[in-house]
Amino acid sequence: MAEAFIKINPSDNVAVALQNLSAGVSVAGVLLVNDVPALHKFALSDIKKGETIIKYGHAIGSAEKDIAKGEWVHMHNLKSAAQKDAFISVPDFSVKTQAVNPKGNPPTFKGYLRADGKVGVRNDIWIVPTVGCVNGFCRDLAAKFVGKDVFAFLHEAGCSQCGADGENTEKLLAGLVKHPNAGGVLIVSLGCENNVPEKFFKLAKRQDGRVRLLVLQSSLQEMKEGVKLVKQLIALRKKDKRQDIPITKLTIGLKCGGSDAMSGLTANPLAGKVCDKLAGAGGGAVMGEVPEMFGAEEVLGRQCSSKDVYEKFIRMMRFFKDYFDFYKAPYGENPSPGNREGGITTIEEKSLGCVLKAGSGPVVDVIGYGKTVQKNGGVTLLYTPGNDIASVSALAAAGAQIILFTTGRGTPLGSPVPVIKIASNSRLASAKPRWIDFDAETAVKESGFDAAAAELLNLIFSVAEGKKTFSEQNGFHDFAIWKNGITL
Repeated sequence: MAEAFIKINPSDNVAVALQNLSAGVSVAGVLLVNDVPALHKFALSDIKKGETIIKYGHAIGSAEKDIAKGEWVHMHNLKSAAQKDAFISVPDFSVKTQAVNPKGNPPTFKGYLRADGKVGVRNDIWIVPTVGCVNGFCRDLAAKFVGKDVFAFLHEAGCSQCGADGENTEKLLAGLVKHPNAGGVLIVSLGCENNVPEKFFKLAKRQDGRVRLLVLQSSLQEMKEGVKLVKQLIALRKKDKRQDIPITKLTIGLKCGGSDAMSGLTANPLAGKVCDKLAGAGGGAVMGEVPEMFGAEEVLGRQCSSKDVYEKFIRMMRFFKDYFDFYKAPYGENPSPGNREGGITTIEEKSLGCVLKAGSGPVVDVIGYGKTVQKNGGVTLLYTPGNDIASVSALAAAGAQIILFTTGRGTPLGSPVPVIKIASNSRLASAKPRWIDFDAETAVKESGFDAAAAELLNLIFSVAEGKKTFSEQNGFHDFAIWKNGITL
């Protein structure tokens, strides 16, 4: 029954059932003690209480009680052992692989070259509210341009925020305004918010001048004026033409959500293969969801390209653990109920599967929330929470033109930029054909990881050149701002 289970790493002391297995069945020379649900774990040897349980070649927690060989391993007998200072010793960076400098002519795709040298894969008109009070107006304004790629990104922030929290909102929204996927942007302000419209307008200035500002409290006929400004931007974008752009100008966002145990076996490592191919050609990727790095510090730490990057990585991990400590939240609060039903027990197990999306290449930078990517040729880590909408919004504002979103249980989520949904299992791909853009399980089984990565990379190029993802076809353009402070 070799096809009924998988042992991911030779040092693992658990295996993953690939189908429902019954007590009394012998699998891999192990007699199962009890039923094991599909995608859940069973012990390959006797494990004493307090001993480490190994998956992916790394610790995913410790045994809460003695576990017999062949016993189902899950929440009833496995607990997280995530620690605040679970960091590796400083790696020897003198022997590390550094960021790639591609030789020869890199592959190209057809995109929109902007005045600041950045490249868009869409030519949308974006309506960006400075404050949640104007959401209804922005929604109604966008509705007057259905079918013309005019989108409003609604949120609840921009006022009644203190200090760094308000500044983060300003930075994130400014990153959105400057995003190259927007052929023009209308900023809509109420007029009295903390995110002062005139100040923000200067912060969000674009070199191509394609930004307009509408302050509702100062306008006598706000809808008429809003329509006029959007029409101006639509006229300006008509001048834009796609042209050949080197892949060095492409940055993809990496995100997972609604994960199951297959995510770490198919979709996430496949995204990692694609990430490596992009980095090898001079492109790049950006990955957030920092709380889903808890327990995988050793993996990402060893991929840091320099001591400076490593130290920034450590500061980021400590920041988020301090954030958890402040609210007295355990580091192992994650995984979600859906993750656990899908076979993921601890935060370490979830994180070790999650970070596979980053591939095996260098981590070239670590940037704060609301900051934009400065380096390609590897992966940039971004301060974001794990929440799906907040994370994809921050990835977009950081400059990702396309987001790869892996999922085992499915989600219809969209973002300001195209989202390519990658199913970890063929069942999900079949059940949700209007959500899923790529079936990782089928592609990997039929062709292997390298060929599947080439197929997925071709899809990325198609999307970069205008092919609409299902989230785009469905009209889903979700957006949220991470509020991490006092609301007045």
